[in-house]
Amino acid sequence: MSAPIIEMQNIAKHFGSVRALDNVNLSIYSGEVHALLGENGAGKSTLMKVLSGIHEPTAGKIFVDSREYVQLTHSEAADLGISIIYQELSLIEELSVLENIFIGRLETKKIFGIEVVDWVSMRNTAELLMSDLGLNIDLDEKVENISISYKQMVEIAKALTTNARVLIMDEPTSSLTEVEVERLFFIVNRLREKGTAIVYISHKLKEIHQICDRYSVLRDGNSMGSGMVENTTNNDIIRLMVGRDLDTRDRSDYKPRSDRETLLSVQSMTSKDGQSVKDVSFEVKRGEIIGFAGLVGAGRTEIMNCLFGIVPMTKGKVLFKGKDITPSSPLDAMSNGMAYVTESRRENGFFDNFTIGENIAIARSLKEGGLFGMFGVFNKTEEDSQAIQYKELLGIKCDSIHQKITELSGGNQQKVIISKWMASNPNIIIFDEPTRGIDVGAKSEIYKIMRQLCDEGKVVIMVSSELPEILAVSDRVAVVNEGRIAKILNNDGLSEEEIMKWALPN
Repeated sequence: MSAPIIEMQNIAKHFGSVRALDNVNLSIYSGEVHALLGENGAGKSTLMKVLSGIHEPTAGKIFVDSREYVQLTHSEAADLGISIIYQELSLIEELSVLENIFIGRLETKKIFGIEVVDWVSMRNTAELLMSDLGLNIDLDEKVENISISYKQMVEIAKALTTNARVLIMDEPTSSLTEVEVERLFFIVNRLREKGTAIVYISHKLKEIHQICDRYSVLRDGNSMGSGMVENTTNNDIIRLMVGRDLDTRDRSDYKPRSDRETLLSVQSMTSKDGQSVKDVSFEVKRGEIIGFAGLVGAGRTEIMNCLFGIVPMTKGKVLFKGKDITPSSPLDAMSNGMAYVTESRRENGFFDNFTIGENIAIARSLKEGGLFGMFGVFNKTEEDSQAIQYKELLGIKCDSIHQKITELSGGNQQKVIISKWMASNPNIIIFDEPTRGIDVGAKSEIYKIMRQLCDEGKVVIMVSSELPEILAVSDRVAVVNEGRIAKILNNDGLSEEEIMKWALPN
């Protein structure tokens, strides 16, 4: 085997008294896709920031093409062909695709001694690159008008114009549909064939087996193991990541029973536009979790928005234990005992500038005081007591409940959001993509929380794009197709194929 293009030896990184990395080793080879795995907070991002020159290591050595570096600056890493594509893309929406590809590195030429931007040369370079990658993207289109998957391709093209030899991809498929994932994998395979080394950070173990050659696992800032993907199993990787086997309880334990009490009844719910939600009816019985599956754009989130009063309904009723609780607004939904863990944590799941304790308190304050409750003075003693209670109950990993929520990992942010809604003592809890972008250990814990809420007599509704998740958690599955429920299936020997049969448009 040839020598690795990157060799990281005994890398340590300390932030004050916190050891983010401790004697981590990593070898990356040209023409390979290397999966970097670990729970949120394991040190993956910190290690990649050391490699890309953003963080200076406390100890250890980095070898690039067998040349030793005690540390790399960001510019040195870029000159050596090390490039990183973050989960939160860094494109400027108002600029064109071409402008984004070359931003900060515009090519110039001199005309009559005056230096001007050489758009022709940059366009030729970009067109060759797009052709080489098998992409057909309008270079003049504004980035705000293209899909998430194409934005990701623009980020890749941007990196390749810097002659990237090592491309770090952080959760590249977290917001992509299955078709878009296939397109990304096609690009990754093209890059691998050309000798590019790719570090692939993901929590989706299915993808690791589909696209990666080699893997390395971090846990609590330490190297736990490396190897070839073809020689390992999901359980092997999970054991290295979390130090235990995850609960994979058989769904037959939760078979629905017709004699259970009906808690929630949604009858002929139709949205104001008459299109996004069409005549939706379903029931949830005591002790069951109902999962909503369907293709992206099928209307799953729209149904939840209608149910929670975000989108007005022109027809239909929502009953809880026979009582009409049809919401006219989100505040009305909350006052009637509903809670909504939304799809986007950062946009509408929490307040960036609030502490953990303040975020946990906010839903209860709104429920009890309406909009004025949000601007009321928090009872700090009560708030702290409540936050400590949920920190312990849900296992929120933090230094203090007075930390800003933005300092937490994705999984712990999600636990704070769930705590926020649990503190409002709801009867009905909607979880929309509850485990998106969080690690397998945190996923397992959130599943247990959902089951616990269900066992306490709460109505639990889950929307997920991950069919394995739907099958692992749900007792029944409502398959949404073009704003309607196409079929409700019992999760008794149910397969992904059966769900997809009802999810696909006729």
